[in-house]
Amino acid sequence: MKLTVYAWRQANASAKGKLVKYDVDHILEDMSFLEMFDVLNEELIGKGEEPIAFDHDCREGICGACSMTINGIPHGHLKGTTTCQLHMRKFKDGDTIYVEPFRAKPFPVIKDLIVDRTAFDRIQQAGGFVSVSTGNAQDANCLPISKVNADLSMDAAACIGCGACVAACPNGAAMLFVGAKVSQYALLPQGQPERKERVLAMVQTMENEGFGACTNHYECEAACPKEISIKFIAKMNREYLSASIFGK
Repeated sequence: MKLTVYAWRQANASAKGKLVKYDVDHILEDMSFLEMFDVLNEELIGKGEEPIAFDHDCREGICGACSMTINGIPHGHLKGTTTCQLHMRKFKDGDTIYVEPFRAKPFPVIKDLIVDRTAFDRIQQAGGFVSVSTGNAQDANCLPISKVNADLSMDAAACIGCGACVAACPNGAAMLFVGAKVSQYALLPQGQPERKERVLAMVQTMENEGFGACTNHYECEAACPKEISIKFIAKMNREYLSASIFGK
């Protein structure tokens, strides 16, 4: 395959960025999108040019580091797929592809396609924990949990914190991410001791970080590579309302 790639180049957070055109050849259909960038970077290095900086780790759709906006869509056009799991067979020979970093005020660009998403870490640190005694694991049957709640909690815990929901939202809202993190604990017995203070702390930190408000565009759910449902936003809103009324 031969492709035309317009990649965002930005030397650092304070520098002015721009899209730079690259012609990429000899791309195999079975390559992942990141492997296509590996090929491009090898060519750039061979020419003595600066390679394109992009974030990655597991390349298995688990870590959420591969945050790229591809043709205007976070992680690309394939639903329920991270950038690293998007394969070049989903594109056509001769295609023109535009690649940019996630766009959101709380996600400042570090370099090229890498953004600083530590705002998510601070939100989780504000309340994403359970204060239970550590030690030997309890028997699975000691804490009875309904299958409905167990399944819902697992669905929420599937969130990998990649930030696609924020990048897709016209308001730059992090409600889907925070909703998933709040819900995964609120649905389980282990999460009950800090249930009220957790949601208050996480929502407050989210607002302090500068994320926008949810106005029900549903773009977050559409862009999420793990297909997290917006029902967890509703769950978080109920948790927040209850905690605000009845206190910690």
